[in-house]
Amino acid sequence: MGDPRRLTSHVRGPGHPWQKERIEEEKIFLREYGLKNKEELWRLTTKVKDFTQQAKRLIAATGKQADLEKQQLFARLQRLGLISAGAKLDDILSLNLKNILDRRLQSVVYRKGFARSVKQARQFITHQHVLVGGKIVTAPSYLVPVVEEHNVTLIGGLSKADHPERVPLPPKAKSAAREQRQERGRGFRRGGRRGDRR
Repeated sequence: MGDPRRLTSHVRGPGHPWQKERIEEEKIFLREYGLKNKEELWRLTTKVKDFTQQAKRLIAATGKQADLEKQQLFARLQRLGLISAGAKLDDILSLNLKNILDRRLQSVVYRKGFARSVKQARQFITHQHVLVGGKIVTAPSYLVPVVEEHNVTLIGGLSKADHPERVPLPPKAKSAAREQRQERGRGFRRGGRRGDRR
């Protein structure tokens, strides 16, 4: 009945496959923001590039349509909390990846203190424990608008502050737990010679 639809990816990956500085920077972002893979990072990078390209195009454009598009772009970015109320098009050009990563639901849940780590925040979201404006949101990449940020809450047993998963570990307990894990890993090793067991 016709040719099948060929869906194209809306994610633009890096132009060069191997650049040490970029790879190291991506690893830092993955660790700091608890992202699952680099495609999530590239998707947000694409979004930032789209905003900046649209701003560049609107700087040069004139007319009614250009003014309307400027207003719509400003309204969208202000609603997402990426720019302030009195921002100009040049402020959009200075947007970076960190700005948009901070607006993700996963980052907001962690910043509000609902989770001990960004990975745990991601787990709470995917397990349907997070409400945004009265609705369950299961996408950690959801960009939280400014008006909904104070409506981010936990549901069920996790909503109680004394829930065991929500109680933050004191710094000494964290380091002691880390040392215990390392000690357990140093014991018996698989493979090697028989006499290597300690």
